[in-house]
Amino acid sequence: MDAGRDSEATPAKNRTEVERTSDRELVVTRTVNAPARLVFKAWTTADLFRTWWVPRSYGLDLLSCDMDVRVGGEYRLVFRHEESTMAFFGTYLEVTPHSRLVWTNEEGDSGKTITTVTFEEQAGSTLVVLRDLYPSKEALDASSGSTGAMPEAFDQLDELLASLE
Repeated sequence: MDAGRDSEATPAKNRTEVERTSDRELVVTRTVNAPARLVFKAWTTADLFRTWWVPRSYGLDLLSCDMDVRVGGEYRLVFRHEESTMAFFGTYLEVTPHSRLVWTNEEGDSGKTITTVTFEEQAGSTLVVLRDLYPSKEALDASSGSTGAMPEAFDQLDELLASLE
């Protein structure tokens, strides 16, 4: 399988590991320097989420971020992309405060991707594990651009969390 480290650890920055664990699954792992309750809040509060999710280097404008974080609730992110817009949307399947989120990604033509994020507090920091299960190998292969964004997004999450503590 394809294993890679997309960012190196420094005294101020933790490492983000991105690993393709099967033909259909991608796992991103990162320890962030904040308690699980704050990390969960940053993933489930639209005003906070919009400040860190889109890597600054991508030059995308997040026009709207709607999140109804409850089982059966929906989310919708709309970006400006060149002269048009693109939307990412889905439904929350599981919401367990401070420890687990599961949602669908329904914007693609190749079927639903299921994202599961777990938050495990360890001595004041939180291990975040994000698992994307794609409907097919081809769908995962086509998503490679978005996975490259994760290290920078997690760096921005760390910046946000430092400002919240």
